[in-house]
Amino acid sequence: MLDSIGVKTIEDLFVQIPKDHRISRPLDLPPALSERELRRHLIETLSKNRTTEDNLSFLGAGIWQHHVPAAVDEIVRRNEWLTSIYGEPSSDHGLYQAWFEFCSQLGELLDLDLVGMPVRSWGTAAGHALRMAARLTGRNEVAIVRAIDPERLSIIRNYCEPPEMANHIAIRLVNYDPATGLIDLGDLRVAVGEQTAAVYFEVPCYLGVIDHQAAEIAAIARAAGAETIVGVDPISLGVLSAPSAYGADIVVGTIQPLGVHLHAGGGVGGFIATRDEPRYAGEYPTLCISIAETIKPGEFGFGRAMLHQSSYDQREKGKDWIGHSVYLWSVAATAYMAMMGPQGFAEVGEIILQRAHHAAHRLGELEGVRISFPSGFFKEFVVNFDEAGKSVSEINDALRAEGIFGGHDLSLDFPELGQSALYCVTEIHTHSDIERLAGALQKVISL
Repeated sequence: MLDSIGVKTIEDLFVQIPKDHRISRPLDLPPALSERELRRHLIETLSKNRTTEDNLSFLGAGIWQHHVPAAVDEIVRRNEWLTSIYGEPSSDHGLYQAWFEFCSQLGELLDLDLVGMPVRSWGTAAGHALRMAARLTGRNEVAIVRAIDPERLSIIRNYCEPPEMANHIAIRLVNYDPATGLIDLGDLRVAVGEQTAAVYFEVPCYLGVIDHQAAEIAAIARAAGAETIVGVDPISLGVLSAPSAYGADIVVGTIQPLGVHLHAGGGVGGFIATRDEPRYAGEYPTLCISIAETIKPGEFGFGRAMLHQSSYDQREKGKDWIGHSVYLWSVAATAYMAMMGPQGFAEVGEIILQRAHHAAHRLGELEGVRISFPSGFFKEFVVNFDEAGKSVSEINDALRAEGIFGGHDLSLDFPELGQSALYCVTEIHTHSDIERLAGALQKVISL
């Protein structure tokens, strides 16, 4: 290979990297293993993991344990979908049709007309949407509520770029009320100005709260000439109004609750959706799939639309770089949404609401436990342990000994909430699961 490219040594391939950036000592690597030995080593290493199959889990905070029907797994595993990359509409007609159905069904759920193909994650979708808003408005600031997933905010910061870069977008964090979990509207009005490209908030927010001020937040953004971007968990839309109903211009979120299992790494899919208007369509960085009649009456074909404005066509001159496809998960989501239908979404939403609120009420009865925002949440809620005299870390360690994964520790990222954890309850949790958690917490706190 070196001969073919005209290079004498491996080192010659890296001359463009400064020497002080290259390691000069030999790597301290373990001895090479045979394939059989390596397989045994990996199995032994992986067996140290403790899974949600073997433990009762109440973790959420960005990726959630929902029921995935067996039919969804069966469809996703079919060989037709398991390709490394898509082909042309003529050769991958069925795949393009599935993608079109994904966009159509998600658009119906969101009550919006234009949905792009999924990007890597919710954070990626939010970052792209904020850059779309900056291009639409010609402004370079965004207002974001501080009650947001720190990991998602980190991704958003990457998309907004450092101040030294030409396309930098300044982020102004908006406070929330620690007593209610709602956005501080006074602080929002101060943060929004003539340079604000967009206001971004989530319903429900990261802390689980459903902000009933959503329409007022959108009105504040609109009055300043800014776009309203709302992040949403799509499985909540069977019981909650779609963001478009209260003024959202761009809607983003995750598709993971729609038939995608928990994964310990990698993207699980994020979406971007808007009204089907030229000003929005012209700023999409994603692939968009369209339908058209063929020359044969009654026959339809599916293909890529607006490819010219994406990085697939224009590379670095595209609207933004899209380089990580999670399109297999769109097939899973298509199957899931088709199986659920409107009534299915309503039913699962009602079940989640009932079980989550029952769990919060049950835990709130325990001595030393307080539910921070006891009303107006969907599937996640904040549990405070200040009066228990134990840290969340101590409580979670003790719960693991009982075969339970407790809530996500919020104490470092949200110190104003004290020793608090974010607990998640979905349709998979039964009454006995909730009682088991309550009993284990009571035992742990009383030790």
